[in-house]
Formats: sequence, structure tokens, C-alpha cells
Amino acid sequence: MKYFGTDGFRGEANVDLTVKHAFKVGRFLGHYYNHDKKERAKVVIGKDTRRSSYMFETALASGLTASGVDVYMLHVTTTPSVSFVVSTEQFDCGIMISASHNPYYDNGIKILNDKGGKLEAEIEQKIEDYIDGDEDSIPLAAKDEIGKIVDYAIGRNRYIGHLISLATRSFKGKKIALDLSNGSASSVAKGVYDTLGAKTYVINGEPDGININDNCGSTHIEVLQEFVKENDIDVGFAYDGDADRCLAVDENGDIVDGDAIMYVCGMYMKEIGRLNQNTVVTTVMSNMGLYKAFDTAGISYEQTAVGDKYVSKCMTEHNYSLGGENSGHIIFSKYGVTGDGILTSLLVMEAMLESKKTLSELTKGLKIYPQLLVSVKVKDKISAREDKDVIKAAKEVEEILGDEGRLLLRESGTEPLIRVMIEAKTDEVCRVNCQKIVEILKTKGHVI
Repeated sequence: MKYFGTDGFRGEANVDLTVKHAFKVGRFLGHYYNHDKKERAKVVIGKDTRRSSYMFETALASGLTASGVDVYMLHVTTTPSVSFVVSTEQFDCGIMISASHNPYYDNGIKILNDKGGKLEAEIEQKIEDYIDGDEDSIPLAAKDEIGKIVDYAIGRNRYIGHLISLATRSFKGKKIALDLSNGSASSVAKGVYDTLGAKTYVINGEPDGININDNCGSTHIEVLQEFVKENDIDVGFAYDGDADRCLAVDENGDIVDGDAIMYVCGMYMKEIGRLNQNTVVTTVMSNMGLYKAFDTAGISYEQTAVGDKYVSKCMTEHNYSLGGENSGHIIFSKYGVTGDGILTSLLVMEAMLESKKTLSELTKGLKIYPQLLVSVKVKDKISAREDKDVIKAAKEVEEILGDEGRLLLRESGTEPLIRVMIEAKTDEVCRVNCQKIVEILKTKGHVI
């Protein structure tokens, strides 16, 4: 599709994604959900802390109300909170304004269906057709048919209450650090941990509109690592801009990524009988070490394409209870259909408290293979990926790695990037073979 990728409509604010786009998205969704409906449709909107999020919120609300829909504003909140509100309070759809882990000047429009999951591709295609259409075929609402805008901060508060209710034990006596990425988690996370009795240490929790993801959060986990080591913290959690992903840092300051979190939670859920069909769903980006550890533990696994929507689809179709990505999008089907960073951190805490073990002790059975991921900005993703010389180089690298490593070459779903990922026994093997692919891309003129 032209505008929508694996995680909504994303791009630089007012360059790739403009207020006109947002208004037309609102106009189409308003007409789509209000058409032939006896009762007025309701749409809930949340946003992250980017300066442009306020602009897009207003544009979307204008388009929706102009098409006769009532709009409920959650204000600054997390993506999973929008999913929760939509699925539990009978909204027709939800919209989250966020570019997740991207820099502040980017933004995005994530649309959720009435079950709180990603919007169906066929509806996204209809939105694109409307955006690019020459004539506006959607009638404007008039008189009492014009929609209204409602302050709905109470929806976010209900979500916070939901998170608090999930804890099985008090966090009293635990020193817990939270890196809020100057993003959406700043409106939710600290209150949850304080209420549960933790001694909560917050870093990067003062958003100013342009510091979201800036040297902080899950994409800059080294900041939390240093904080944990310097302050003798029991465990640290880092979220991304919209708080749908979570990475952790153990008491020694070591990173516990999404794969390690799936290992910890998978082992714990298997032990207490909550791992449906004894299976964890991963994407092709998960580390070989995770699969070897699952083999040893007698846990099965399935792989999907990259993207939490593919993980969610697989889980739903087969009734699996746990799945996710090594980037930290972890889905627990008992609680929702999307990744939820704060929920993930709470369930890691449950595994620690119930087992009476530290996070480093819970990850002892997992040996992660060295992995190198390089994102190469290219002129055209498809032509770069399908170049015969690039394909030839990839096959040569795969032969070199054999059974002791792997290569994954794929297009980004949201950016003009080719991602080159190598896993091998040593960092040097990863570096040398990754460089081979990158050099071919440069030589053939694909790199910007």
C-alpha cells in the first residue's frame, strides 16, 4: 500500500503525513462507521507526547465529527490503553497518534478495530483510495448530525486501574527503575508502580514535545543500564514512545530483550499451566538461542513475519497465550491482542516475585547468539531486495554461516530501509558477513 505499512500510516509530520491526510482519514472513518448505522458511531483517540500529535488529534477529530461521529479524547496515553478502551467499552474503532520509537519529527496514525486489534488491510486500502481520490464523495454532516467531542480521560484511568488489578503481589521493598522515553508511559507507568508499593525511580519522564525517544527508552537501553548499576536497582524497565514495547535490565545491569522476556514468561507460564498448547509465537527476528533454550525446556514455537499484527493473528487463530518480538512487543492473549509494555513489565515482576528469583536467575537457561542488525536506507526497497547480485551475496553468506548462524534480509514495513541481520557464534563473523551485503547494496547504487 502507498501510505499504510505494518504499523499504520507513518512519516515525517507535515511532509509525508500531513494534517490534510489526517483530516481525510477522519472523514473516511466517520463515514465508514456511521454509514447505515442506527446509533451514532463512537471513536476514541489517544496520542503520544510529540508536538505534532496535538495537531493531528485536532485534524482527525475535525474529520470524524464532520462525518457525524462522536469523538472521545483520551489525551496523552499509550497505544495499549486505546486498545483496552475500544475492546471493553464498545467503541467502533480507536485511533492512536504515534510514531512509536521514531524520532519526534515523525508521527503516525494507528487505527484499531472494534476488538482493539490492527485495522483490516482492506479498510486501509479504502482509506488510501479516498485520500487520493479527485472528488470528495462523502457528505458533510449538518445540524444535529454533526458529531461532538468528549473529554474521556476517565478511559485512561480505567486502564490504569486494570493494570493495577493484575498484580498478584505487592512490590513493597523492590527498587524498580522506569525509563519512560519521555513518551506515553509518562501518563501511566509511575502511578501503577507507586500504587503497587514499589520504590519507583523514573528517568526520562518529562516530555516537552521534542525529546520523545531522544537518547532514552527501549531504543537507548544503555541509559537505563547505567542507572540500574549506579543506584543498586532490583530491576529496570524501558518503554518506547507509545509504550507498546518493553525491554528490561536485570540487577547486574544486563539487557533482557524481548526474546529473553518471552523465555522468562514462557517458562513461568508453562510451570503454572497457563502456556496454551505449550507454544510461544515469535517472529523470524528472534534469536537462535531462544529456540535452543525452548527445545531444552520442551516448549514449542511458531514463527511469523516481522510485525506484532502477524504475531497477534497467529495467536488468535491457534489460541496461543504468549507471543512477541525481540524488540519488546510482547502479547499476552489473556489480556489483549496488542503489545503492552507496562503490562509486560508487570508480568515479568510476577514471575520474579512468585519464583523468588532475580531476573538474572530467571534468564540463566538462555544463551543469546551474537546478532548484528544494520538498517540501510535505500532508494527503492523492492528493487534492492530483488537485485540478483544482492540475492547471490546473500546465498554465499548463508553457505558460510551453515548451521551455526543465519542471515535475514528484509524490507522495513514502515521506512525506506533494507534490514540486514546476521546471527553467528562471534561478533566478528556477524560484522564481516553483514558488511558483505551492505557493500553489494552500495556498489549496485541502491543506498541513499
